[in-house]
Parts: sequence; C-alpha cells; structure tokens
Amino acid sequence: MRIDDETKKKMERLKHINWSEVVSEVIIKVLKQEEERNLARALLLNERNVIVPDEGYSSVEVIRKRRGHIE
Repeated sequence: MRIDDETKKKMERLKHINWSEVVSEVIIKVLKQEEERNLARALLLNERNVIVPDEGYSSVEVIRKRRGHIE
C-alpha cells in the first residue's frame, strides 16, 4: 500500500500505533459493511418479486382441482 510522504511522517511520529492492525481492522469493517449491503439488496430484490394472490384465492383448492379431488 502506498502512502504519501506527509502521511508517512505523521505515522512515524505515532510509533505506538500498530498501523498494520489499523489497516486490517478498517478493511474487515468495510468488507462486513459491503456484505451487509449486498444482503440488504438481495432481500429488497426478493421482496420485490413476491406475488400476492387475489383476495379469496386458495392455492389448496387449485392443487386439489389439478389432482382431481375437487370438481
């Protein structure tokens, strides 16, 4: 990873900070956020595809008719 000289000098003044760990934690945080965003997007897409039947529609009756149980 490249860091400009000014930032590098500032980081060197703060030697007590483990910059590798800081970077790793931020990367993990961003990955989790992206995974959550992708999950939320998938849920929205799934909900958009839900078909709501007309009032009074009975899938049980339709299945029974197709199987010959109701005439």
